[in-house]
Amino acid sequence: MNDQPRPADPAAEEDEVRRFRERLGIPGLVDVHTHFMPERVLHKVWAYFDGLGPLTGGIEWPIAYREEEDRRIARLRGFGVRAFTALLYPHKPGMAAWLNGWAADFARRTPDCLHTATLFPEEGAEACVRTALDAGARVFKAHVQVGAYDPADELLDPVWGLLAEAGAPVVIHCGSGPAPGKHTGPAPVGRVLARHPRLRLVVAHLGMPEYEDFLGLAERYGQVRLDTTMALTDFSERLAPFPRRALPRLADLGDRILLGSDFPNIPYPYAHQLHALERLGLGDGWLRAVCHDNGARLFDLP
Repeated sequence: MNDQPRPADPAAEEDEVRRFRERLGIPGLVDVHTHFMPERVLHKVWAYFDGLGPLTGGIEWPIAYREEEDRRIARLRGFGVRAFTALLYPHKPGMAAWLNGWAADFARRTPDCLHTATLFPEEGAEACVRTALDAGARVFKAHVQVGAYDPADELLDPVWGLLAEAGAPVVIHCGSGPAPGKHTGPAPVGRVLARHPRLRLVVAHLGMPEYEDFLGLAERYGQVRLDTTMALTDFSERLAPFPRRALPRLADLGDRILLGSDFPNIPYPYAHQLHALERLGLGDGWLRAVCHDNGARLFDLP
């Protein structure tokens, strides 16, 4: 994967994204899938990618935006991202509350970040999530692949009920890409939704590579959404191409598809995700909804 494009100089890249926004006539982008976390945790994540860890599918994955936190925030603002997330996630018990404390502080000092929290199936999970909601969390992250847990675990059942009642979206990595896990795929999430049909799950990466199965869940459950993170890019199309026969279904769900990027952990320039969506040919109205309007409505942005 050494042929992946690298980011242009910051001014040129910002100008490219600005032209995209201006052509669509949107006031900015709403990116529901960006990562901010404690620096030592993020550096471990980057080291995992550098080491071609098994959860990356053993794929060479250069980090395009390996920069200090303040520079990464400035990058998103320069792209015109008016709201973004700080998706972070535990890989073992005892981490979620600590990560949520960090995320609450990050949201206080970063007003354009949607206050993000996370969860894990452990004793006290419901209380941990309730504390995060009481502190102002607006979106949660669940990572079935990294956490190696069944989302239908009975320890999470009251958590999903609480989040459904609160109407808090949950960005969930539950597809089997880039590498399958014991509990990835549509079946475990389907069991959760059968019990909690009002849960606002945002399926990350369009459910890659089980795209059509997760589109089916969104068609069945009106509160399920999907984010575009890394899907349809040159990088992902080589690994798990989106089936063109499913494009009409993606178009029909245009009010529940959300822009996601995986910034900063992407192996190509930020603008490439936008152009990958544009070249689908689903129309400017679809693009406006995905890149701004759907996220703005979901999070009640002014």
